[in-house]
Amino acid sequence: MTDQGVRRTVTQVQAQACDAASDSAGEVAPCGPGEPSPGTAEGGVSAPASAASDAPSQPVPGRGAPLLGTAGEPVPDGPGEPSSDEPEAAALASPPTVSPAARRRAERRAERVTAGAAELERRLADLLRGGLISAGQSGPALWEETAARMVDAQAPGLANRVRDLGALASAGVGADAPVRLLEECALLHLLAQAWLRRDRLPGPLAATVRSRVGLTASPEGPAIRDDWLVLAQYDTSDSRLVTRRIWLHGTVSGRTALLLSYGAPGRAPDLTLPAGLAVDAELTPYPGAGQPRTALTERFGAPAPTTVRPPGTTTSEALARYGAALRDDPWRESVPVTLDRVVPVPDGDGWQLADADEDQALPVGAAARSRPGLWRLVALSGGAPVRVFGECGPRGFTPLAAWPQGPGEAVPLC
Repeated sequence: MTDQGVRRTVTQVQAQACDAASDSAGEVAPCGPGEPSPGTAEGGVSAPASAASDAPSQPVPGRGAPLLGTAGEPVPDGPGEPSSDEPEAAALASPPTVSPAARRRAERRAERVTAGAAELERRLADLLRGGLISAGQSGPALWEETAARMVDAQAPGLANRVRDLGALASAGVGADAPVRLLEECALLHLLAQAWLRRDRLPGPLAATVRSRVGLTASPEGPAIRDDWLVLAQYDTSDSRLVTRRIWLHGTVSGRTALLLSYGAPGRAPDLTLPAGLAVDAELTPYPGAGQPRTALTERFGAPAPTTVRPPGTTTSEALARYGAALRDDPWRESVPVTLDRVVPVPDGDGWQLADADEDQALPVGAAARSRPGLWRLVALSGGAPVRVFGECGPRGFTPLAAWPQGPGEAVPLC
């Protein structure tokens, strides 16, 4: 008698699955800096599985089948922490028992990621041995092939950074291009080494490394209920995915949080929170050292207008915050900062935000200089100090929203 026509239970199927993709088809590992994990997005928006996979499902010879799921210790499925006064609720809220089959799948995936990281280290060594000038002459095929190997190793975070490195090498524009290429090589080397030595890292930093490599994680408690001021909302897109970033500020907690939502190419994500409004909601943070990303757990009302503004700081303090953030996450591209009493002023071919009360300034990033939001900021200021929220990083400050010095609503700049 054969097994044809025999109906199996879900547990039996999962126990016989050769990889985690058989368990959770369509689950996607994080791809962004930060941020980032286009699996199930906040607000119930699911990223399309086809958009998240850009490599063939067949493994590279000698590497084995790809696996999905977290490496190492399991991640709890639900947010929050149980109350000791409710033992029944505590039992329901406790992390589920991980089956031996699931643990073996996680271990196999960790082995594949480790093999991918070791291979990436060898390729980086070959690149530097040949010289950075030759990197731009190799063409995009070499970088795409390396990125595909990282995808087959189930390390999509490494694959994305390899693609970014290839784009930078192919562009080769500007006098600082070799310097930037060396910086990105160093950051990629640091991430590969951090994964290879993750067992020696503190827990929060190890969680950050897992996220940056591309392993999925679930939001963990405790949940934070607050009146969240929507600071900014903007979309970025590529050939595979549309990513919406929504920055929030807790009026009571004082916390700055990030929501991510995803959509198929050419379609906007469903979650929308216009800047300047406030929403009574509960957010659950994701694991990782200094990570601002959260999940929207529950909303208790519709977004409504508000006169609340986030507290501001100086340009020098903004740089100090970015430096402190790099201690927790060396791969962060920027930090959210609200600048108070700054004036947009021309600076040669660009612009800068100058402190009205100090002899300090931050340059406006190159990408922001080509957007109409910069001219809205200049018009709002009219030479007077304004309050500006944006992202501060090594390439400058990107303004996302602004408020006049006196009464007035938030002005979106993105």
